[in-house]
Amino acid sequence: MVNLSKLLQTVEKTIAIYGMLKPKDSVVIGVSGGPDSVALLHVLFLIAPRFSLKLGVAHLNHCLRRNDSDKDAQFVEILAKKYDLPCYTHKKDVRKYRIENKLSIEEAARRVRYTFLNNVANTMQYNKIAVGHHSDDNAELILMNLFRGSGTQGLSGIPPVRDHKIIRPLIKLNRSEIIDFLSQNKLKYVSDASNTDTKHFRNRVRHDLIPLLKTAYNPKISETLNRLSSIIRSEEEWIDDVVHPFYEKTVLDVQENYIILSVSMLNQYHRALQRRIIRMTIEKIKGDLRRIRFVNISSVIGLLEKRPAYGQVDLPDRIRIQRDRDALYVFKGKRMLSDVSEKYIHSDTFTFEYQIEKPESVFIREIGATIKFTEMRMKKVPDYRYTGQHTGFFDKDTLSFPIKIRNFRPGDAFKPLGVGGMQKLKKFFIDKKVPRSDRIKCPILLSRGKIIWVVGHRIDESVKLTPSSRNVLKVELLLA
Repeated sequence: MVNLSKLLQTVEKTIAIYGMLKPKDSVVIGVSGGPDSVALLHVLFLIAPRFSLKLGVAHLNHCLRRNDSDKDAQFVEILAKKYDLPCYTHKKDVRKYRIENKLSIEEAARRVRYTFLNNVANTMQYNKIAVGHHSDDNAELILMNLFRGSGTQGLSGIPPVRDHKIIRPLIKLNRSEIIDFLSQNKLKYVSDASNTDTKHFRNRVRHDLIPLLKTAYNPKISETLNRLSSIIRSEEEWIDDVVHPFYEKTVLDVQENYIILSVSMLNQYHRALQRRIIRMTIEKIKGDLRRIRFVNISSVIGLLEKRPAYGQVDLPDRIRIQRDRDALYVFKGKRMLSDVSEKYIHSDTFTFEYQIEKPESVFIREIGATIKFTEMRMKKVPDYRYTGQHTGFFDKDTLSFPIKIRNFRPGDAFKPLGVGGMQKLKKFFIDKKVPRSDRIKCPILLSRGKIIWVVGHRIDESVKLTPSSRNVLKVELLLA
């Protein structure tokens, strides 16, 4: 049984160590109605007189559990009234948001929730946002990030304070201490059945993996992971301080929605420092590094080594990295990207390159067209002689992902179907009387570094369908 005064002391110590609150701060508390947020509300209510805090309650109805979601909202409204605190509620269809933005349900819910909390804070003039994460949440996240292959930033876990605004006063408490606290104070809360559904990765970590680790390997695994998190977070802060002067020397220009880095300066640095500077730049433009993976950073590193010295990479959340000789542009926003595309499409340096990891659709912004990849069985293939030049069928077993889509490069060559030998792509275009302006915009598909389709013109002999073909990759060019 947790001692009440000891729990409050732990929270107050956490607040002091991380400088979470100052006297007369105004704090909006994110309350879902679950045990963690109810405990957070009660704890902050108890210590509010000591800090002269102004408190408010905010609840977002995610519309994920139909009637239960509405009942949770009603529960929070009644709870806020009991504490005589203002309550701000909002309803948002997270499933719809998820589909529109191509996100996981967890990431969609997180984005919607923090957007709502920030809107409440800004509109109603709260300078702090309190949320109920605790040490077990942190331990689970560290394990999840470890399995995803995260770097040190992912292993640093949940920050106690983010952006000097979002605070987590319960971060040093564990789940059992919070439940005991609620029980002692006879505080009611709502339970979300989805938190026990082990089809979700986090729930499998929480209910299956961590109990196994506690039983078979380390009874204090959560404490161990939280200690690791604290060590790495501290070292990450120190490394950022070390990296920042190199970043400053590398920056050529900073604007509201783009930053330009010097490629020649970046190429003087160790690969680890290059990654740090690129991540720092993306974070400054994007606001965070969520969904930015090691593979994304590696693709940007590839631009530094690119010959000729032009190219681009598209990252999640409308971030584009574009190289033009010694300048590496980091952009955000559709308007700027389209402006840059227009500039490059009328120049001799116009270039694009995309990497496709699995069969899906990709929009090629530079030419305003979509390329769609579909897997199918041979028996489902229509008479492809009549499907038109914008559709290609390939023996899937003769190629592999990732497939690269790019435009024409000097020296390109392939074996056009039916020709009987290798041919320079430049000669192929000349023979087919393809205008020079169309050649540079023509998408070219490559697998294992080899051209498999000059889109809209001819596939390569090596990937054609034969009577023995079983698996087929259908690729379509869809013009806007």
